[in-house]
Amino acid sequence: MRHATEHAHVPTAELDTALRGGPFHVALRAAIAARGLPLQRVQHHLSRHGVRVGVTSLSYWQQGARRPQRPESLRAVRALEEILQLPDESLIRLLAEADGRAAAGRPAGRSYRSLIAASDVLDRLRAELGWSLDGGLHTLGHHECVRIGARRELTAREAHHIVRAHRNGVDRFVAVHHGDPGCRPHDIRVRALENCRTGRVRWDQDTGVLAAELLFDTRLRAGDTFLFRYGIEDGTAGPCREYFHRFGFPGGQYALQVRFDAAALPARCHRFTQHSTAAPRSSHHELPVMGPHHYVHVVEPRIRPGIVGIGWEWE
Repeated sequence: MRHATEHAHVPTAELDTALRGGPFHVALRAAIAARGLPLQRVQHHLSRHGVRVGVTSLSYWQQGARRPQRPESLRAVRALEEILQLPDESLIRLLAEADGRAAAGRPAGRSYRSLIAASDVLDRLRAELGWSLDGGLHTLGHHECVRIGARRELTAREAHHIVRAHRNGVDRFVAVHHGDPGCRPHDIRVRALENCRTGRVRWDQDTGVLAAELLFDTRLRAGDTFLFRYGIEDGTAGPCREYFHRFGFPGGQYALQVRFDAAALPARCHRFTQHSTAAPRSSHHELPVMGPHHYVHVVEPRIRPGIVGIGWEWE
């Protein structure tokens, strides 16, 4: 049963319409206005529910500038349904429906809901490995090479990191791999290639998420720079249609290269970016397959929070 937390205004026709048809940000804005709550009070009620969300984030959500995407943010949306005296799942449903509409306009990939589930699992795996969100490391450079095999599957990828420690005692990194649907995480192999060795490995079968410790051969002090390289051997899933990397913090250069087997060349390739997993994709432009090694690539001079990726279509 819902319980009133503030004196509630009579729901407006605008709110009823927005809850039926969305979009999410319009419904949220209408619900806050109908209850007569300033954002500071909404934030206060969320904190009483054990959820921390900034006033700025709430403002972005109701303006449509950003959408909730992390598990903590989705918990906040469920709490908002109670605080604002809305039907169960009313705001969550609008987020899911928007995801479906966005997916219809882009090449086949992972859905918003599957990415949220994977993010939740990743938080759990990182906690099992005792790894904080940034691990005490700032990215100066990050180069990845992804290989697509003759069966159109992601066979392997290699990552080269250049980092700087921003606290003392950093001695490891947790690498994350998100296998394609149908993958077998227990058969995926992690190879330490340079200046590191493989530690504990954890995975989740349902989401295909794998997290692996890479132990450094030294303990870094704040300000120290470090280079390391590792590889992931997969090849356990079906056809791959995209590869992207999600960044939580700003950093230095990011370069992504995708190489295709000569027996399985894509019909078209394109670059894309997203502000978040919930946001529409933007910055689309075609990428020509180049050279005898049949590769495409993108280079971002400066990493910004969000997603950078390459997608492709098969005939």
